[in-house]
Amino acid sequence: SMVSTQSTGKKFGYSVSVYMVELYNDQLLDLFDKTHSAKLDIKKDKKGMVVIQNAVIKHVASVEELQNVFDIGSKNRHVASTKMNAESSRSHLIIGIVIETTNLLTGAVLKGKLSLVDLAGSERAAKTGATPEQLKEAQSINKSLSALGDVIQALSSEANFVPYRNNKLTMVMQDSLGGNAKTLMFVNISPADYNTDETIVSLTYAARVKLITNDASKNADNKEISRLKGIISKLKKGESLGEDDEVD
Repeated sequence: SMVSTQSTGKKFGYSVSVYMVELYNDQLLDLFDKTHSAKLDIKKDKKGMVVIQNAVIKHVASVEELQNVFDIGSKNRHVASTKMNAESSRSHLIIGIVIETTNLLTGAVLKGKLSLVDLAGSERAAKTGATPEQLKEAQSINKSLSALGDVIQALSSEANFVPYRNNKLTMVMQDSLGGNAKTLMFVNISPADYNTDETIVSLTYAARVKLITNDASKNADNKEISRLKGIISKLKKGESLGEDDEVD
């Protein structure tokens, strides 16, 4: 059982797990693993939830523990100083908080994910005074934001085809934008006339997102399905099965 499993009265138990990755120069990096030794793959489960294979998962049992893992991951994120920003994000940050609730009386399981995505802003080299390395980073950032714009346009116009697979950013955000999701976007804009063009682009992004219509529903499993998934997970890890894991 997960160390983060908690009991609320006699009816419900819950577990909270977290992963934290960044998309830097078109590469997905685990912010809980400084060595970046594992190759991260973007997959979807049978219910459409995006899963980052091989990412380090942290289990937490309190707000303090959650804040602590945020702080650990944030220290490993790529940032740099430019003429426009003293601590400019050089990557897109994606935090996945997966919450699983179990009804202890019926065994029914509800599972949901809160995705927190901090997008790096688009850049113009003439304004930032970027170094060669920062120019490479900016090109990657702008490319991914362009792909995100294409996805937002397709979703808002209810197009038959949505180009999620054109970029890793849109692949990892697929369950945050379309389908079974509720999406909230905060847009940071500059009050200076000098940045009017960037402000207009940012607000256009937000206006398009508002046009996306999704149909969010519960992600639930019954007791038997949940038990069988647990057996499969143990078998994949090479663990031995207990008496309660027998399959008729």
